[in-house]
Amino acid sequence: MLTFTQYKHQNPDTLVALTLALTAEQRSRSRHRFETEDGQTVFLRLPRGTVLRNGDMLLDETNSSVLKIIAKPEPVLTVIAQTPLDLLRAAYHLGNRHVPVEITPTYLRLSTDPVLSTMLEQLGIEVKEEIVPFQPEAGAYGDHSHT
Repeated sequence: MLTFTQYKHQNPDTLVALTLALTAEQRSRSRHRFETEDGQTVFLRLPRGTVLRNGDMLLDETNSSVLKIIAKPEPVLTVIAQTPLDLLRAAYHLGNRHVPVEITPTYLRLSTDPVLSTMLEQLGIEVKEEIVPFQPEAGAYGDHSHT
């Protein structure tokens, strides 16, 4: 079993030994055992609080193998508004509920939740169920230095 303990600076010439597709929730597990799609067991032993992003590369403890993290498609709600103000209003209400949210100029994305979906629809916001990679914001106190 390979144990990955540190970030590897991204370089297009890096030889990637393994890829690991993880959901947003799984990417927040800094110390966990996972299995790759081809059945290989890997262990992450990263600093507590680490949140992995799509495309992050990790180096194993012997500095010989590189693991690339892929954001795995998962069920989400994609929020689309008619106006920028409506999108801001939706972000405000989701933020008040401390919900992990992916924020872009044209949509918001969150994990599926029927209560939040109903709330947003009552605000006149369009909500679509999709299965796509989910990249929630790290938060104001999150570590943004590795990407």
